[in-house]
Amino acid sequence: MFCTIYSGGLDGIGAYLVQVEVDISTGLPGFGMVGSLSGEVREARERVQVALRNAGFDLPPMKITVNLAPAHIRKEGTAYDLPIAIGMLAAMGYFDKTALNNVLFAGELGLDGEIKPVRGIFPIVQEAGKSGMKCCIVSQQNAREGALAGDMDVRGAENINQVVDFLQESNEKRDWILPRVVETVGATREQLQEESLDFADVCGQEGAKRAAEIAAAGFHNLLMVGQPGAGKSMIAKRIPGIMPPLTRKESMEVSAVYSVAGLLKDSQPLVTKRPFQSPHHTVTMAALTGGSGVPRPGIMSLAHRGVLFLDELPEFSRATLDCMRQPLEDREVHLAKAYGNVTYPADFMLVCAMNPCVCGYYPDRNRCRCTEGSIRKYLGRVSGPVLDRIDLCVEILPVNITKLRQPKGESSAAIRERVMKARRRQEERFCGTACHFNGDMKTAEIERYCSLGPAEQKVMEKAYETMRFSARGYHRILRVARTIADLAGEEQIREEHLLEAVCYRAGDRIYWGGGDRI
Repeated sequence: MFCTIYSGGLDGIGAYLVQVEVDISTGLPGFGMVGSLSGEVREARERVQVALRNAGFDLPPMKITVNLAPAHIRKEGTAYDLPIAIGMLAAMGYFDKTALNNVLFAGELGLDGEIKPVRGIFPIVQEAGKSGMKCCIVSQQNAREGALAGDMDVRGAENINQVVDFLQESNEKRDWILPRVVETVGATREQLQEESLDFADVCGQEGAKRAAEIAAAGFHNLLMVGQPGAGKSMIAKRIPGIMPPLTRKESMEVSAVYSVAGLLKDSQPLVTKRPFQSPHHTVTMAALTGGSGVPRPGIMSLAHRGVLFLDELPEFSRATLDCMRQPLEDREVHLAKAYGNVTYPADFMLVCAMNPCVCGYYPDRNRCRCTEGSIRKYLGRVSGPVLDRIDLCVEILPVNITKLRQPKGESSAAIRERVMKARRRQEERFCGTACHFNGDMKTAEIERYCSLGPAEQKVMEKAYETMRFSARGYHRILRVARTIADLAGEEQIREEHLLEAVCYRAGDRIYWGGGDRI
């Protein structure tokens, strides 16, 4: 008695089909599993046997062999419990094997036969649709997530008995047992309509708010340097509220990442707001990249299409900060494992905040008692290559008391309106290309879309020589100037746009580049 059933495995944020082959034959009773299996997959043997017995199914005293193909790919997770159990029941003749044609199964089994949710259902159902599968049977708690994949027939089951009843019935009666789950994105978006933190609550700090607007419009990395209590974290937390809303494609990308990480909720199966991740400075490299043990998306990937906020930047370890250098350029995290390589998306906007010294009050010598050596040591915790990947550096000064008494400033909605106009200009410019924002431009795109006139070229030549920019820093100034021009509604980059962009690179020169202060 032999049966083949389909399930799915994860590869990064993608998926692949897995053939679950079950053979039940005469011989010495036993239960063997092969196919390059992890420990949790091997444990399915005990879970499946006990779950079937407690669900009322009698297992014959025969030799049971299960193979998960392709055998050269390592299998992880608990999603193979349900297909293994269904394959065994099909091999024992509980229902016609033709009922399994073009059906994919994924789910973890409890010892009482309950079907529990697993991570990664969204990309698995997507891959099933691409491969010609017609129906997917998953846990009831995964059903709405799977329905987001499109025109796939997704059924949610609470226990294995419901699945068997579904497979035993004719097509006309199946909907009464396991109704088809349809996508409810509209309702989900309404549930996620939460009021964002508003920039109107930020008193003063017009320069920092302008830098945040430019960063949001062009998806540029931002560093804020200032004394404690000046409003750095307050501004950073409000940046997602002025960024362009996620497009449908971006929502699907982010939802796939959160699905693989196991963070999607049944009540919120589609991520519709830009992510905001703010790890503590004790975070490890493995937590950022997702590279420890079983691969899964790290914090950098969870911030995909959103904001990664690093508060107290110098307090992060040097190795932790340096591990972000390559993802900041490639917009991906590449993990090399003994059994294969995994790639996760990491197209995030880096926003950092830090004090100018250990006590936080430099250059106010009435309050700061740090020595020049300790200040240099503190600032030196942030490497030059990391600074070179930050487009805008703005210095935040303490707010004057008169600013605190003034009426509320400009709202996030007003700022977001300007950002959206700049974003629409970028959409038209980059239509048909791999770029989404000005911050995505590579050298070829910069040469094409950031052409300068004779006067603008002289400004850049003087700035390049005076401030000793690297080639990467030079290109970042042009990207920022392109965004400033978009916010101003200008097609051509002007001198004033370049000068403002250069000012946002001058902040790091004051503290790290041999300026007058240190």
